[in-house]
Parts: sequence; structure tokens; C-alpha cells
Amino acid sequence: MPRSPAGPKLTVDALWISRGRILLVRRGRDPFRGRWALPGGFVEAGETTESAVERELREETGLSARPVGIVGVYSEPGRDPRGPAVTIAYRMRGAAGSPQGGDDAEMARWIPVDRLPPLAFDHDRIVLDGIRPRKGRA
Repeated sequence: MPRSPAGPKLTVDALWISRGRILLVRRGRDPFRGRWALPGGFVEAGETTESAVERELREETGLSARPVGIVGVYSEPGRDPRGPAVTIAYRMRGAAGSPQGGDDAEMARWIPVDRLPPLAFDHDRIVLDGIRPRKGRA
């Protein structure tokens, strides 16, 4: 049986904005340990990207939300120091509660959009894409 070529890992990120705040996690592991990031992670075998983003959000923040749209797909080489990765970033909606850091997130917080710290990976770009007015939107 022929071997399939090694390719990028598939990941998901959750962009959840509520009342002018974005839900972020402080990473508890490398890469970018101690830096703020969007909740997210690797898609597991047999899992849809939508269920993966819901799972990662729940594991890292204790909150539940559903994906309501795609912010974008990110595949720039070098965006993840662990190796090639393609991320689907989802816009999330749910009942915004008090987050609790869990899994590989040491902390989770709602941070005002106008006071965001520098983010891990290319999450600054994802956030900008998510808050930028979309064409055709009134």
C-alpha cells in the first residue's frame, strides 16, 4: 500500500466575542507558554472540525458555544513552531459565562477587544480578520 505524504496537522480556533470582549486562554505549555491565545487545538481522528472547536473550547475554558461561521482558514508556513498546520478559525456563539482555565490552558478570561495583549501563533491576524467589518454587511 502506498504511503501518503506527510502533510500539515489540522487545527481549530474559537473566536468568541461578547459585549466587546474576546475569550482568550493563557497557554500553560510550549510553544508560547504564558502567552494569550484563542482557545483551540488539534482535530482528533474521526472528529469534525465543528465538534473539535466545541470540544477544545469546553476543555480549555469550561464554556460551551457553537460555531456560527468561519472567520478564515490559515496555513502560512511557519505559523506554528511545532510544524506545518492548517487552522480553521470559527466564530462562536453561546451563553457567555465565567471561564475557567483547563486542559493545557492555565487561565481563561474575557479580555476587552481594545486592550488585547500580543497573542500567540498568528492569532492577532485571526482576531483582526474576525473584527474587521465584512463586505456586504450592513
